[in-house]
Formats: sequence, structure tokens, C-alpha cells
Amino acid sequence: MPRWPAAFILVVILTACTQPPSTLIVTLPPPRVATVLPAATLAPTLTPTALRPTASPTLTPFPSATTEPSPTPSREVSLMAVGDLMLARAIGEQILAQGPQFVFAGVQSTFDSADLLVGNLECAISDRGQPEPRKAYTFAAPPIAAEALALAGFDVLSLANNHAFDYGPEALADTQSLLDERGIAYVGAGADETAAHRPVIVEHNGLRLAFLAYVNVLVEDGGFDTRRWTATADSPGVAWANADRIRSDVSAARAEADVIIVLLHSGYEGRLEPSPNQRQEAQAAIEGGAALVLGAHPHVLQPVEHYQNGLIVYSLGNFVFDDFGFPANYTAIFSAALTPDGVREFNWIPAIVEAGLPRLATPDEASRVLAMLGQ
Repeated sequence: MPRWPAAFILVVILTACTQPPSTLIVTLPPPRVATVLPAATLAPTLTPTALRPTASPTLTPFPSATTEPSPTPSREVSLMAVGDLMLARAIGEQILAQGPQFVFAGVQSTFDSADLLVGNLECAISDRGQPEPRKAYTFAAPPIAAEALALAGFDVLSLANNHAFDYGPEALADTQSLLDERGIAYVGAGADETAAHRPVIVEHNGLRLAFLAYVNVLVEDGGFDTRRWTATADSPGVAWANADRIRSDVSAARAEADVIIVLLHSGYEGRLEPSPNQRQEAQAAIEGGAALVLGAHPHVLQPVEHYQNGLIVYSLGNFVFDDFGFPANYTAIFSAALTPDGVREFNWIPAIVEAGLPRLATPDEASRVLAMLGQ
């Protein structure tokens, strides 16, 4: 991972409950090799207090061309997660004009240091279907946008949101097919209720992680109620967030994985604090046995909560999204070390959404991002 000045890296140590073993569905390739920075750009990197061999920060040496990257410890996975990825409108037009490679260029070196990359896909990816007429905002990215996600290295995406079905079942099916073709797993939407609630199981470094995703948002501008898109026994749609169902799904997934991660799309847009529904749904996931809840939908960063043996990130804000200013353009990459006991540590890598696209924050910007997170 590119090194940040210690003042801008928050490291927190915690533990979560151990989960039983499981059957595997997705096996990730060997860990990505981090991009090597020139020696002059390297900054001192603090080791978490519990693991620090000495009292002083240590300077990471510049590796030689023959130096092998340090392996991730056995049964530990480094996860990075970001908020809303909206690749339609102006961003989609740019992708058509310039190709997909530029979208994540400002953060790619950071992404490359993670074993597992997760986000919320806030649009359909399709050139079929018709926009939902009762919605004020509908998003469909061109099919080539899926390549931007693949180039970035996304491994798991949530489709449980209020835009996955914007252009109907055909566009949702196209989105899933395009992700399938690129080896990107998705969760929270499907051909029926069973598929929408089915966990994705990922194995890496001998650690099994289960992902579940849910949506619960209020009636939107224009009067559209996202509950119309709830998947049923015989119709496609999204997994609706109900605290009892979340608790039950997570509890069942414990038989299949060491660590459970829930992706939750809920709350009020523009609010800097979680809503009562957000808290209830996220806490239900932890009560069911999840180690980590990652939130989206408010378009702004929201606080982190330690609840029982788990960690809740109420909102990761925007990450790729046009037409938003402060505070929605101040965001962060969430990075965590996961073990069989849950989240061993996590940190924030501050970022800025500029002209709809993410880049790493300057030190001054990073201070403001961390202040928004209450750090």
C-alpha cells in the first residue's frame, strides 16, 4: 500500500467473533503486488501499537528489482471498500470517448495493494431497457463501463440499491452478465428472492468470507418506492433490508464462512449521521454474527461504530459520481485486515471526488476528511 504520513492514517485494533468453516464459491488469485514508489516519495509508516516492534516509526526501504513482496500473513486478507460507483451520465460519456482506463487512475496504485476490493454499483450497466418513469433519477452506464471496474480490480459489488433496477429486468440481467464475464462477483440482487439473498463466498489466503447485501431507502423524488423492486419467489429484484431477515441470513451464512460482511444501502441522503433504520439494520447484522457492515446511499461519509464484536461503517459516501460538491466530494477508501476473528485493524485513506472521479487527498484535504469521520 502507498505510505501515508502517520497523521493521516487512523489504525484501530478490534476483534470479532469466530465463524465456522464452509464450502467455497469464489477463490481469488494470489495477492496483488503493490506498486513500488520511488524512494524519495516513501514516508515513515507506523505499525499498529499492539504489533509495534519498537517505539519509533520505521522507514520502509526501497525494494530492489529482485525483492519479493512480503506475503500477507496466513489466513489474513486485506480488504478495501469504497462507496457509490455511478458510471452513467457524464462519466459514461467520458468512458465512451476516452475508454475505461481513466476512471480509477487517481487511486489505482492504492487499490493494487489490496487482496480484495469491494464497492456499491450505483447504476445498471446496459444499453437495453427503459428508464423507470416514476423515478426522478435513473442511471444506466454503457456496457464498456464494466471494463473500468475490471481494470480497477473490483472483486465483489453490491447490486442491492435503489438504482440497480432503473432500466428494468433486462438491464439488471445485462449488468450481471457483464460482471460475470469479467469475474466480478455481485450480491444483493437476482432472478428471484433466493438469488437476491444468496451470499457470495470468497476464499483467499485460507480465509472464507461471506458477503450479503440489502437495500432500504425511503420513497424517492417523483414518488417511486424501491420496495416495488423487492425480489420475490418468481420475480427478479433486490434484497430488501429487514432487520429480522438480515439477522437470519447472517446467522445461516456463519455455517459457510469464517467472516461475514454485510453491504447495506440505507439511510437519508446528505445526512452526516445514520438514521434509526440504518442503526437497526446494521446492528441486526452484527447480532446475527457479521464482523463488518459497510454502508452506502447517503452520498456523504458517516461515522464508524463498534457494536458488540463487530464494526459498522455507516456510509462510505460517493466514490465515482458526477454533480456533487462538498461535503459529498470528500470521501475515503476503507482498508481493513480480516482474520478468522473478524476485523483485526482498519484505516482510512482519504480521497476526493473531482469532476466525478476519485483521487487521493492532499494532506490538508485529508485532515478535513478525517474530521468528517470524527477522527
